[in-house]
Amino acid sequence: MSNKAIFMHGTNQMIWKDVPMPAPKEKEVLIKVDAVGICGSDVHYYQHGRIGDFVVEGDFVLGHECAGEVVEIGSGVKNLKVGDRVALEPGKTCGKCEFCKEGRYNLCPDVEFFATPPYHGVLTNYVTHPEDMCFKLPENVSNVEGALVEPLAVGLHAANVGGVKLGDTVVIYGSGCIGLVTLLACKAKGASKVITVDVLENRLKTAVKLGATHVINPKEADVVKSIAEITEGKGAHVVIDTAAAEVTVKQTADVLRIGGTIVLVGMTAKDEVEFNFMKLMSKEGQMKTIFRYRNLYPVAINAIASGAINVKDIVSHAFDFENTKEAFDFVVNNARDVVKAVIRIK
Repeated sequence: MSNKAIFMHGTNQMIWKDVPMPAPKEKEVLIKVDAVGICGSDVHYYQHGRIGDFVVEGDFVLGHECAGEVVEIGSGVKNLKVGDRVALEPGKTCGKCEFCKEGRYNLCPDVEFFATPPYHGVLTNYVTHPEDMCFKLPENVSNVEGALVEPLAVGLHAANVGGVKLGDTVVIYGSGCIGLVTLLACKAKGASKVITVDVLENRLKTAVKLGATHVINPKEADVVKSIAEITEGKGAHVVIDTAAAEVTVKQTADVLRIGGTIVLVGMTAKDEVEFNFMKLMSKEGQMKTIFRYRNLYPVAINAIASGAINVKDIVSHAFDFENTKEAFDFVVNNARDVVKAVIRIK
């Protein structure tokens, strides 16, 4: 078996390399990668070479949303066998720190996360990964759906932290992949009204297709007034920001219901943004944040398998592995058309 990987080679450039075939260590499995989603973070690294303090140095493999087939198992592996299809949760945590022991392993300071410098990603033929971070896919869940378990886990975590429940009104800023999976998670939890805000019409159309009850384009309507009309002046029980724009973060307090909850998902380009905390206090509102997700892969997979959540319709474009650079360039240059792109590694 040969193993090829495509590396970032400076910003907006990629090169192919033959790389060693990894061997599974104790309690690890070797996976033949089949499907990899292109995440916004991948694109940001590709264009800018860094996200905050995470800086790409040298050639670097992108991609962290993936699924594939187990082709070899290491010693001590008990729950997986050759031929199993799995979704890979991309972070390897220490398992020993206070956060891991509390079950909040997403906060582990020593996590090794695919495609987060200095740890390479999965745009390669074969990778090894710990057995306990590989989750078996049912027969009726495809590998592409398996790759989308990762962003869906983010959406589920956002909905959980926001406390979305039956009958709630939810506002979601942003209808990129994370905004859309958050929409799916909120609908699955019983939200009666889900209002999606975005400036891209193609994404708003997808939001409607996936169950948004109302969509607002800030270029065409006043968002705060529109939400007030939809909610009869009450505002939303939960407001979730996935857009990570200064204006949307600030606006969350304006559209929040008295006693409601704001959840910040996306990270703004600036470390500090202006926010009206006095307005939040006058509503006795809560502001919460999330960082990735935890303990949600089985939930996400079961939700997809049962039909409770449909992630397939998020995928707007698919590319073959040999066309990976073209795929990234297409995503960069066609944001108005792309909702979610996936690489098939055959």
